[in-house]
Amino acid sequence: MFFGSHVSIRKGFLQAAKSAFQIGATAFQYFPKNPRKIGIKELDREDAISCSQFCLEHNIVSIAHTPYPTTLIPDSTALEQKMTESLLNDLQISDTCGSIGVVVHFGATTKMDPLEGYKKMIHVLNLVLSNWNGEAKILIENNAGSGSEMGITLEEMVQIRNLTDYPEKIGFCFDTCHAFASGIWTGDNWDELEKKGEELQYFKELKAIHFNNSKYRSGMRKDRHANLSAGHITEEQLKHILTSVSLPSVPFILETPKDESLSHRQEIQLMKQWSKR
Repeated sequence: MFFGSHVSIRKGFLQAAKSAFQIGATAFQYFPKNPRKIGIKELDREDAISCSQFCLEHNIVSIAHTPYPTTLIPDSTALEQKMTESLLNDLQISDTCGSIGVVVHFGATTKMDPLEGYKKMIHVLNLVLSNWNGEAKILIENNAGSGSEMGITLEEMVQIRNLTDYPEKIGFCFDTCHAFASGIWTGDNWDELEKKGEELQYFKELKAIHFNNSKYRSGMRKDRHANLSAGHITEEQLKHILTSVSLPSVPFILETPKDESLSHRQEIQLMKQWSKR
């Protein structure tokens, strides 16, 4: 199994991989560029290739995460073009780093009818993926439900993927805090959710898990991550996911606060302990 956390690329992609290795991680996530902006970053290919080689040598897997302003439902033609170019840049960077793919939140909008929003999302995915031939995938992440009903259910994830022209270039990222916040996972219904995911073939395309606790109770639609031992999701509930038969090789990646309660190094050790059957 692969366990890790989000790491900084401030000192480059290779150093990010080394930082993950130094805290005992076998997986990590990173922002391919400034997380506060969308746009194009000039790629240092030598650094990215060195990152890929280091990960291969040490059996580490990685994923990238799009910058915060990224949306799959842009509300103007100009933003659509900018978003498409930015996502293609993210894919290129992650591919060169040897990453599984790029996580992007499922689209959400309050500016148009939800049906139009879904159509727009499919259109944008087709625009991006029609120009992409690398190995890295777009990894659609479930939403917490804050401000919009869109992107909460496993059915939505699977349906959007199936309706694009390039489903083979799309995978999924499951966020435990988001699922808990939205209410599709209450902490006690994992077996039911797992069965549904298997029937929908969601788990077949699941490429990463954001393994986070929640600062708020299930169903409150508040996306606030907590350390593994400090939120409303119990240790037993988290262990249930870690030992799930549907997730034997999916990387579990922390997006938990690193300045509260536990360090990422300590939480990675916890995951390793909890995953023992």
